[in-house]
Amino acid sequence: MAHENDTPAEKILFDAANALRGSVESAEYKHLVLGLVFLKYVSDNFDARRQAVEELSRDSESEWYVEDDQDRADLLEDRDAYEVANTFWVPTEARWPALLALGSQSDIGVQLDRALDLIERENPALKDVLPRVYARAALSPETLGKLVSEIAKIGFGSDPEKARDVLGRVYEYFIKEFARSEGHRGGEFYTPANVVRLLVELLQPDHGRIFDPACGSCGMFIQSARFLRAHAGTGDELSVFGQELNQATWRIGRMNLAIHGLSGNVALTQGGSLLNDAHPTLKADFVIANPPFNQKKWGAAQVAEDSRWKWGIPPDGNANYAWIQHFASHLAPDGRAGFVLANGSLTSTTSGEGAIREALIRDDLVDCIVALPGQLFYTTGIPVCLWFLDRNKASANERDRRGETLFIDARSMGHKISRTQIELSDEEIGRVTSVYRAWRGQTGAGEYSDEPGFCRSADLAQIEQAGFTLSPGRYVGAPEDEEDAVAFEERMAELIESLEDEMAENQRLAGAVRVALEQVGRAI
Repeated sequence: MAHENDTPAEKILFDAANALRGSVESAEYKHLVLGLVFLKYVSDNFDARRQAVEELSRDSESEWYVEDDQDRADLLEDRDAYEVANTFWVPTEARWPALLALGSQSDIGVQLDRALDLIERENPALKDVLPRVYARAALSPETLGKLVSEIAKIGFGSDPEKARDVLGRVYEYFIKEFARSEGHRGGEFYTPANVVRLLVELLQPDHGRIFDPACGSCGMFIQSARFLRAHAGTGDELSVFGQELNQATWRIGRMNLAIHGLSGNVALTQGGSLLNDAHPTLKADFVIANPPFNQKKWGAAQVAEDSRWKWGIPPDGNANYAWIQHFASHLAPDGRAGFVLANGSLTSTTSGEGAIREALIRDDLVDCIVALPGQLFYTTGIPVCLWFLDRNKASANERDRRGETLFIDARSMGHKISRTQIELSDEEIGRVTSVYRAWRGQTGAGEYSDEPGFCRSADLAQIEQAGFTLSPGRYVGAPEDEEDAVAFEERMAELIESLEDEMAENQRLAGAVRVALEQVGRAI
């Protein structure tokens, strides 16, 4: 299958899910579709391995060679022949031909749930991951049978790597489209692929423990594994640690990891990472995250005495500096972090945030700040920034950068992909990446030099002179009025988003009142 821009396959599947809008809530049909896509993938992958084993069983020079037909039949049902190739074992009743044969029979939902249950029980890596939602879904057997028939049109082929790539793209497309259609709620677990790629290319996670305490659909881990494989490594060389508080999102993330052949310690906890840290002793080589923007009333009082707040107690009115310190506290002595935040984190001085930022800077943790344009995300139009922390700026094989911070202003980058959204191109990602690597003094990266209007390396004295603000425009030479315009744009976007939330809540309450009045009227 080609990329989504070259083929309608992913869109056809999304349209099939979209047809369910009148029957179920979007939060439910997301799982109805993704669960079936996963079933189709594991079944096709199983069939491909089965065909390969049969061919090997007829090859006299193969270790799998057998002469007797009954022995061959037994071999084809020997789970060891599948597990040795990292193929999920699929029981007979859960294989796609059996599911497709259900047609529109009355218990099709029960049978689909049973198939998922069987696969989960036979594959420990999928424990508590697969969604059993079909029996209770508000769908007629005919509609559910039609959905199965539509998903049957996906062919994953016989090459496991290509099949994984196809499924990964389908998943990414679905998650992206559901995020777009669900607005704020959907975007909580989807970071646009171009933003994730930029983060990963700058952070360069090439070994050890990688941690995402707001991991959502696990896209950061997937892209990190791709980066490592592209640089002559394997995804298995990364030890994955994550945390998520939404069970439905956690399930999607775990399925996403399984699709890409990754496993790890991804915890599901109530309260989230800030209030209930699932990995309190973890010291990671890399931290990568996109935490919730400008999270308000997050429960600061419950963890006011926490040891993570080494640089200052974060306010309850905004969790940005709680997240920053959470990331920093989980870094190993040579660890590095890269994460997305709203631009307000660069300049805010309210509720002690300025003092915390100053402490982080004086502790020489801030390695690089990248200002990005607005409209990169589905859920908010505000411009965002990337923070990069480094516990050891004098690490081996790189230039000694102690006392220095790099500022990159990429706000003018990006191209329109819709009326309300932009995307960074490969060339733009490459430009930012090459500047950062040159500044760090990496082998083969070339010489670094400041570029007015784009990048500048500043020392502590210069940052102190700027009042410990970290907005790149202050350092690279952006006009003062442009800085003011960006700050205004962010504040206005936040106000609009808040107003939209309030209007939606008012509409919900008005609907509840109407229903209550109708019930009273019928009672009278």
